[in-house]
Amino acid sequence: QVQLVESGGGSVQAGGTLRLSCTASSGYTYRSNAMGWFRQPPGQEREPVAGIYTSGGNTYYADSVKGRFTISQNTASNTVYLQMNSLKPEDSAMYYCAAVWGRIIADLGNEYEYNSWGQGTQVTVSS
Repeated sequence: QVQLVESGGGSVQAGGTLRLSCTASSGYTYRSNAMGWFRQPPGQEREPVAGIYTSGGNTYYADSVKGRFTISQNTASNTVYLQMNSLKPEDSAMYYCAAVWGRIIADLGNEYEYNSWGQGTQVTVSS
């Protein structure tokens, strides 16, 4: 049974910072192949934010967050982080952690590649 637990959301003013964390636990003897962050603003579709391959550490970023957000990981604790700097009101959304076990994925930004999801953590940025 796979479980992803997110934390670190909250409310900040524009220009502020937040750091999201997501810790994965499972009954597998091997770690996930990739983990990512997606977000869903109110009334909009879910969109990719960032992703990372757990072996090798290659990353993906949506154009809208490049240069402001950084995804990183602690493989020992199966935790992925999303450091969010220079936050903008348009970054306000429910942020979801996702992971994939058991197969290689080609596109870290494709939500349909992931097979495990967290419950989400809310990020609100005020102007």
